[in-house]
Amino acid sequence: MAAYWVDILAVGFFVLEWTVYALTLEHTAYGRDSLSARMNVYREVWVRRMLDREARMVDMQIMGALQNGTAFFASTSLIAVGGALALLRATNEALAVLRALPIDLTPSPALWEIKCVGLILIFVYAFFKFAWSYRLFNYVSILLGAMPPVEQRDTAEAEAHVIRTTRLFEAAGRHFNRGQRAFFFALGYLGWFVSPWVLFITTAAVVIVTWRRQFASNAWRAMGS
Repeated sequence: MAAYWVDILAVGFFVLEWTVYALTLEHTAYGRDSLSARMNVYREVWVRRMLDREARMVDMQIMGALQNGTAFFASTSLIAVGGALALLRATNEALAVLRALPIDLTPSPALWEIKCVGLILIFVYAFFKFAWSYRLFNYVSILLGAMPPVEQRDTAEAEAHVIRTTRLFEAAGRHFNRGQRAFFFALGYLGWFVSPWVLFITTAAVVIVTWRRQFASNAWRAMGS
């Protein structure tokens, strides 16, 4: 194990950064000012304004687009899992390519397979998140279809339905964001295939890029109060 202490530290840093970033974004006061949190406000605005519309075909078309995007990412996750499994099976061929490089980057076969298994687990996690998000968007579509008519928009039943739909809508978006976050961190994880030192750099780069998109991008400023 002493020969792999740098790899252990790099993977620990990767897991720590992913966990801290996710917890900060979803469970802290700082995260409640993120771009995703600001968009959640407009999910409720959308649902409330549906109560004032008799014709809601456009709303259902928008929901269909959200579902199609989620299904695309779910299917992409399965393709990525298949690619990672193929990489795991081609361990000898991959190591032969690395040995041919001018710089010696060849890990042991066992370490290479561990790296591949880690990549597979990330994409499997992403698939489950996207698949569950797709299921939740289906449920939201049902709730939108069950929206009370315009004549009942000021009733307690309509208010309860709006809150129920909004919460489910936010849950669907939250799981979709977790799946996308897994994709981003999977790109950073690829740095480990080069070197554990590269994994430190790529992990930090992913955190910086994703943080900037959530808290310092033009989209974040555009959605400000």
